[in-house]
Amino acid sequence: MAHHTLKSSYSQLSDRLNRFPQGAPPSELLFKILKMLFSEKEAELAALLPIKPFNTEQASKIWKLDLTRTRHILEQLASRAILVDIERNGESIYTLPPPMAGFFEFSLMRVRDDIDQKALSELFFQYMNVEEDFIKDLFTRGETQIGRTFVNEPALSSENALHVLDYERATQVIEEARHRAIGLCYCRHKMDHVHQSCDAPQDICMTFNNSAASLIKHGHARSVDKEECLDLLHLAYDSNLVQFGENVRESVNFICNCCGCCCEAMIAARRFAVLNPVHTTNFLPEICEDECNGCGRCVSVCPVEAMTLVSANNPDKPKMKMARLDEDICLGCGVCVRNCSHNSLTLKSRPNRVITPLNGTHRIVRMAIERGAFQDLLFDNRVLWSHRALAGVLGVILKLPPIKQVMASEQVKSRYLESLIRYTSN
Repeated sequence: MAHHTLKSSYSQLSDRLNRFPQGAPPSELLFKILKMLFSEKEAELAALLPIKPFNTEQASKIWKLDLTRTRHILEQLASRAILVDIERNGESIYTLPPPMAGFFEFSLMRVRDDIDQKALSELFFQYMNVEEDFIKDLFTRGETQIGRTFVNEPALSSENALHVLDYERATQVIEEARHRAIGLCYCRHKMDHVHQSCDAPQDICMTFNNSAASLIKHGHARSVDKEECLDLLHLAYDSNLVQFGENVRESVNFICNCCGCCCEAMIAARRFAVLNPVHTTNFLPEICEDECNGCGRCVSVCPVEAMTLVSANNPDKPKMKMARLDEDICLGCGVCVRNCSHNSLTLKSRPNRVITPLNGTHRIVRMAIERGAFQDLLFDNRVLWSHRALAGVLGVILKLPPIKQVMASEQVKSRYLESLIRYTSN
């Protein structure tokens, strides 16, 4: 009976997590992970939390607990980075983030002794690197993904630089951030515990704005100023790491500095390349065949194996090789360009620009529509949407392409939404 109750609590929490566009397919491994991060009672309570941000009073009503007890539980969860808390007009506002990018990563962004990080890392490894469902579900459903690639700025020529918008520059994200925090790279920290990590820097995972403020407050990441954050970005460049950040134009909350061997996003980009799991930059490397000497440096540093060596078909040098690019899987990060010793690689603009959602709401609405979860987002019955929140979501919908508006309407089956879409289309 106890086992059934335990499984039930974590099953309910799993169901709650999967109401968000970035869910976590249920499995025995997931329940073991959740059991390490949540007590049975915490899982039961977290399963009742809304998708949208909430305050202590709203949680108190949902949980049917007094304010003092509710506040204590919320603070405990926030102190372990399971909840993200921010101050708004002197009041704490809480959000249960998705597993990724969210509390899975936060659990390993520092060395801590309140959980067995080695055992947790082994579970994460099995759930994400051996089983395929979670990573495939996270990175390949729909057209809009959680993350995008930032171009390696030192690889840009003066002409390239004219075509890079501010939000496409990691340096600009750092410059504009209200808060900046550095923690351990979740991916390499995890792989370290299973004895498969590389020697790339670990203390280099960047969070910004509200996420950074919460992680700093509870000691899960350290606060850094703009100068140190920029220095770490250049260390990432020198270490041939790829900048993978939140897929939004405004208020970016994270930039990971990814290696090809340990990091989930790069592994997904290789494993599911044809499904475009990571949004690319607006650039592609261009190979000057006359200059390429086939050294292979570009091949060795490419995180997604988009570069290969092929025969140069030179009758005078039958063993000579040259680089060949698979444009369909290239991220356009520019790491190969910076490593080319013969200047035979340059960046060129892609034929069609990559579209980046404006902000988190825009991205989440698009993801929810594409993944068939829009009704959960719109009619979250744990806390009724405010008029302002509803107006924000509908505003995003009305700016979507017509086919996605139809998808949203079909999921919600709302005559009101249909009328709005029809009215704005005329």
